Amino acid sequence: MRQLSISTQLPISFSEPGPLLPRASISVVIPTLNEAMNLPWVLRRMPSYVDEVVIVDGRSEDHTVDVARALRVDVVVVAEHRKGKGVAVRAGFAAASGDIIVMLDADGSMDPQEIGWFVSPLQHDYDFVKGSRYVTGGGSEDLTFLRNAGNRALTVLANTVLHSNYSDLCYGYIAFRRECLEVLQLESDGFEIETELIVRAARAGLRIAEVPSNELDRISGASHLQTFRDGWRVLGTLARECTLWEAPTAGARPEALRRVKYAYANVRFPRTPTDPQSVLSLAQGL
Repeated sequence: MRQLSISTQLPISFSEPGPLLPRASISVVIPTLNEAMNLPWVLRRMPSYVDEVVIVDGRSEDHTVDVARALRVDVVVVAEHRKGKGVAVRAGFAAASGDIIVMLDADGSMDPQEIGWFVSPLQHDYDFVKGSRYVTGGGSEDLTFLRNAGNRALTVLANTVLHSNYSDLCYGYIAFRRECLEVLQLESDGFEIETELIVRAARAGLRIAEVPSNELDRISGASHLQTFRDGWRVLGTLARECTLWEAPTAGARPEALRRVKYAYANVRFPRTPTDPQSVLSLAQGL
């Protein structure tokens, strides 16, 4: 089996979450499906040091794409006609050109202002960084009792099988070095893409950090997540990945999870649905 080495030295260096030097770039991949009322908050909260935003639109019937282009003229739009979050995420990863790739939801549940905390450990010998709602500084406004119990059970199971120390398995706020894509060899089509990412990162021996993240309520609309259906998909993906997938880095020493804890200021920001027509009219100068 060919050994694949993950470089730990990107041409970037900073100690505080914030802008990177020009030689390193950040791409943010956002899958969308009828998120025209939520996307304005997400794009307006995007840090200035993000170089590229990739919107992967899955057959939206509203003004999602028009709103994205009105708010960010350099946005990269990928039209994906196949169903599934995993399909959209993989298409976005393929289109992204940044040295660092961040995966973000479009519904306003993940604050783009946290991106700096995800990117920071990648400057300090980490390959893969994931958000956690359970470590100090993290939390959730959206976790129901049932989802919380299911996530905790799946996390315990994953840690037992992988000999890892994750605190939050089913949360898709993730950042990683671009060269990791060759190692991860992603294949999933649905919500289980998040589990596939996390399991393969651990099995490939990538250096992983967790940072706290505050999951917010969706701004408007109904979630596309279905608790029981997607829970079974996660369980099936975990079983399949742990028994069948052979990492290109097979033989490498698995790295212990090193968790990075940060505390966030308790600052609330107004989060209300945005009328897409107001955004489009402003862009057209009406």
